[in-house]
Amino acid sequence: MLGFNALAKRIFGSSNDRYVRSLSPIVRKVNDLEAAFEALSDEQLKAKTDEFRQRIAAGEALDALLPEAFATVREASKRVLGMRHFDVQLIGGIVLHRGEIAEMRTGEGKTLVATLATYLNAIEGKGVHVVTVNDYLARRDSGWMGKIHNFLGLSVGVIVPNIDEATRRAAYGADITYGTNNEFGFDYLRDNMKYSRESMVQRPFNFAIVDEVDSILVDEARTPLIISGPTEDKTDLYVSVDAVVKQLPKEAYEVDEKQKSITLTEDGTEAAERALEAAGLLVGENLYDFENTQVVHHLNQALKANIIFRRDTDYIVKGDKIVIIDEFTGRMMDGRRWSDGLHQAVEAKEGVEIQPENQTLASITFQNYFRMYPKLGGMTGTAATEAAEFYDIYKLNTVEIPTNVPVKRIDVDDEFYKNAQDKYGAIVKAIREASLKGQPVLVGTVSIEKSEMLSEYLTKEGVEHNVLNARFHEQEAHIVAQAGRLGAVTIATNMAGRGTDIQLGGNVEFRVDDELKTMSEGPDKEQEVERIRQEIAAEREAV
Repeated sequence: MLGFNALAKRIFGSSNDRYVRSLSPIVRKVNDLEAAFEALSDEQLKAKTDEFRQRIAAGEALDALLPEAFATVREASKRVLGMRHFDVQLIGGIVLHRGEIAEMRTGEGKTLVATLATYLNAIEGKGVHVVTVNDYLARRDSGWMGKIHNFLGLSVGVIVPNIDEATRRAAYGADITYGTNNEFGFDYLRDNMKYSRESMVQRPFNFAIVDEVDSILVDEARTPLIISGPTEDKTDLYVSVDAVVKQLPKEAYEVDEKQKSITLTEDGTEAAERALEAAGLLVGENLYDFENTQVVHHLNQALKANIIFRRDTDYIVKGDKIVIIDEFTGRMMDGRRWSDGLHQAVEAKEGVEIQPENQTLASITFQNYFRMYPKLGGMTGTAATEAAEFYDIYKLNTVEIPTNVPVKRIDVDDEFYKNAQDKYGAIVKAIREASLKGQPVLVGTVSIEKSEMLSEYLTKEGVEHNVLNARFHEQEAHIVAQAGRLGAVTIATNMAGRGTDIQLGGNVEFRVDDELKTMSEGPDKEQEVERIRQEIAAEREAV
């Protein structure tokens, strides 16, 4: 027999279902306005922005404007991008505007959803920040969705690395500013180190929409952003200590993989003392005397660098530089360095040029940074599992938005294998079978090492495939965009997907860009574009 709670849930739906249903009247209002807004000329539609601004100045609340503002954006999107917001996307827009988290399944068009809440909140003129996980997405979204906002008379700015102060200030001065979490955070730190208000680039915070909100506000929440300045040069010390560590036997230390920590055994301490003494680095006879504090610190960092930190998993060597790989996204983090001499220890290990160590001048975590926004909304494909955390830390409610059409995907249970050989054998067999049927396959791996290992297995079996990892960062969007082609096999570290549309049969825009880049505009090019369109349409049917 059903318990009372289960019975009530079956009759009335869960609290999430009831909340989503409660938004239907607002969606109906937006839909009722559609015909009237379709009848407006482009000029009349653009004039809506000034009309809304006057009404806000006269004291009207944003919530009262919402149905008309959403109808305006939907109509502008149809005219500029040829995309019409679905009803579930309107619900997502309402949730974002209310400062909540919209959980929407992959492929439901979160990028388009954000335009609704950004437009409504940007009309006030206090600035709206749209936060994404990488520079490519910030550029792409500001250019793509910016067309809607520009059409409606709003200004759009984008914050990416290596732009000058004046450009940054102008981008923050725009009605809507796109950028990555890192850039927003670092600009905040830099502003706090300036001596006058005029030289700062950011305005007071108003409203932010965070894309991939689980990644930024939970996974990376405690990651500190650090601005540092140089200290004295200790290159010789790093090199000498690294040489000492490389001659220590395996039994000299104990490793805790989970905590990423390493400690010397008693015998190891003795061996280290002898080696350091021979190198002239030890004061007295005892390693743990006060005078040797600095040497002990560098010894620990050199042990970590040599034993725990792995090339192509934790970092890669690019040119004469050690570039950190983000453990959450598998992306290269150019310009980021480990602190406390760890980066220098890795540089000594790999024999590249050792950069001077730095001291911390300013620091903040993403968690503390994003809690400064008076209003914060977010969107992602996976938030429900962290709903309690979002509420405890940021006081954000999570709302699961239903899909536009019922989900056809089948989520199968995990399979376990006795050893890696069997596991990889089974994976390759499954990939091969699907690929021969013409089914596109996307394979997710946890590290560069794993993706390259799987690639070797597939090469042996003669299965054509693309590998996407931090080494091929630049081609990321182009590789992912074609992952939906007939029989395509794409291997990716967990950086993949992140915002590039995988379309069945392939992506027209990217194929045109790749194949017809050198062709000049004209009838010949139009003919070629049409050919690609037809090929993709045929391939989509086949897939």
